[in-house]
Amino acid sequence: MSDEIKRIKLPPGSIPPQKTFEGPRMLPGMAMIAIFMLFIALANSINVIAHRSTTRPSATYAILFVSTMIVLGVFGFLRLRRWGWALLLGGCFFYSLGNVVLFAQTHLPGYLLPAAFSMVFFLYLVRTEIRERVH
Repeated sequence: MSDEIKRIKLPPGSIPPQKTFEGPRMLPGMAMIAIFMLFIALANSINVIAHRSTTRPSATYAILFVSTMIVLGVFGFLRLRRWGWALLLGGCFFYSLGNVVLFAQTHLPGYLLPAAFSMVFFLYLVRTEIRERVH
């Protein structure tokens, strides 16, 4: 009897491909929130620059600084970094808080919808399942 190993020949495609990715994966909601916050940061930056003649300089610099931190957070979050998650979490919270303050000052109900959206995104990002996916 020969000690040779018999190889079985299978038709191509009969064995499912092996998954090589190891580690956490991004959920679709995480990517959607990142894209939304990127859009919000860029829209706020353009709005402040376009209306800088009527905006206080301190408010202009503050909004541009927060928008920059949100953009940096988005790119870090898309790479599943914890610092990106933290910056995006803070961005969601402060964007919501800013809209609530604007509503309190102007009593225009149009500020409540983005505040509510941003707060829902904040509550989504603060979940344990999301925190475990970033490293």
